[in-house]
Amino acid sequence: MRLIMFGTGPFAVPTFKSLLDSSLDVLALVTRPISDSGKRRKTSENPTRDVAEEHGLDILDPADVNEAEFVARLVEMQADVFVVCDYGQILSRACLAAAKLAGINLHGSLLPKYRGAAPINWAIYNGDTTTGITIILMTTKLDGGPCLVKSETQIGPTETAEEIEPRLAELGVQPVHDSIEMLSNWDGESMLGEKQDRDLATKAPRLKKSDGQIDWSQSATQIFNQVRAFQPWPGSFTSWHSEKLKQPMRLILHRVSVFDNAAQNAVANSELTEASNSNDKVDRNDPDGSGTTNLSFADLQPGQVAVVNKTQLVIKTGDGLISIDEIQPAGKRAMPIPDFLRGKPPAVGDVFQ
Repeated sequence: MRLIMFGTGPFAVPTFKSLLDSSLDVLALVTRPISDSGKRRKTSENPTRDVAEEHGLDILDPADVNEAEFVARLVEMQADVFVVCDYGQILSRACLAAAKLAGINLHGSLLPKYRGAAPINWAIYNGDTTTGITIILMTTKLDGGPCLVKSETQIGPTETAEEIEPRLAELGVQPVHDSIEMLSNWDGESMLGEKQDRDLATKAPRLKKSDGQIDWSQSATQIFNQVRAFQPWPGSFTSWHSEKLKQPMRLILHRVSVFDNAAQNAVANSELTEASNSNDKVDRNDPDGSGTTNLSFADLQPGQVAVVNKTQLVIKTGDGLISIDEIQPAGKRAMPIPDFLRGKPPAVGDVFQ
């Protein structure tokens, strides 16, 4: 079986390596071209290229994979199957037809859920507890072809997109080989795979920087899921507004946790001059001794600081409370929240937005 691999990002690497280590005939890698005026990309930005170079494999990097001259070159190579994963371009009908049998795609969701460029991120963002991979027979419809093989896995309660992606990449290796075996026994005419139910399809569009802006009117659970989902990019960010600052401070939230009902009720029912969930009893309304007016918990709006002491920074949301556990001020390193609070900490009532 003669194959051409189409891939760029890290999600494709375990499958690519397994194909190279198998008895299958891998003819070439098709990958995205090097950017920045021809300068070498960092290894982490194009790891499939590095794998191909290590194996002495031909590397093809067209600016447009569907350009007629390049498609003609693919036809001349006489590959039986195209294996596509984390590539970055959509293959046209003519391009797909250059493979004698078919093109298959390793996708990071249980299709038809989460069709698109960021399935792992949106599954976590939406609070899903289960995900997986799907191998599809490629068509011109984005992630819409028949499903050949699926494999399911659980999403851990605190697992981030950055943590689950390599696990899903490994999960997809054997299903890719199983799908190639299916194609090797296919007559080319009979129905292959399971047709997707279009009514169950959901979208997973490419992430934008603006997706990382935290909307504090959302629930604590929704914000918790967002922080997990958008790591490492675009991250989840907010701005701290306070009279003690000359200008708002941009903050990236790396790790947060949701207050349980008992802890939330304890805060809501306590006086704002008492610290909550800490042995460090400080004036929550005036931790730095600046002398502010009294507030009640009911007065606080989503995005306002509800608890601050030497070890905690807790924000009120549209539904519930969220603790910021690891934070990164603009231009500085990420740090545990106690380190951040050693400086001039926020005060109860300060606004995050």
